[in-house]
Amino acid sequence: MKLNVLIGNIFFTDSLEENEAVDALVEMMEDAPIVIEMRDYSGFEKVGALGTSLPSSNSQTTTQAGDIVLYNDNQIVIFYGSNAWSYTRLGHIDDLTGWEDALGSGDVTVIFSLN
Repeated sequence: MKLNVLIGNIFFTDSLEENEAVDALVEMMEDAPIVIEMRDYSGFEKVGALGTSLPSSNSQTTTQAGDIVLYNDNQIVIFYGSNAWSYTRLGHIDDLTGWEDALGSGDVTVIFSLN
C-alpha cells in the first residue's frame, strides 16, 4: 500500500510497512487526511504529534533519509538524515528527489493521505 506525503506543494509517495501501527494509521486516514505540524529536531529529523496512540512494535533501528517511523506510540518522525533508536517502522519515501529541500530547515506542515 502507498501513502501520499505532501510537504508544501511537493508530493512524495511512501511504501508502507506491514504491521499493526500501519493498519491503525490507514484506518485513521480512511475518513480524512492526517495533518501534522512537525518541528525540526537535531538537524536530521522532523517530529510531530499524531494526537492519538498507535500500537507499536518497537525495535532498535538505524534510520535513513526517507524513513517514516512511530516514536513513543504517538509521534510521527520523518528523517532527512540518520539516527539509531527504538522505533516502529511505518514506511519509506520511494523517491527522495527534493526531499531535503521540501523539509527545509524549520518547522513544516505535513499532510498524510491514502494513495
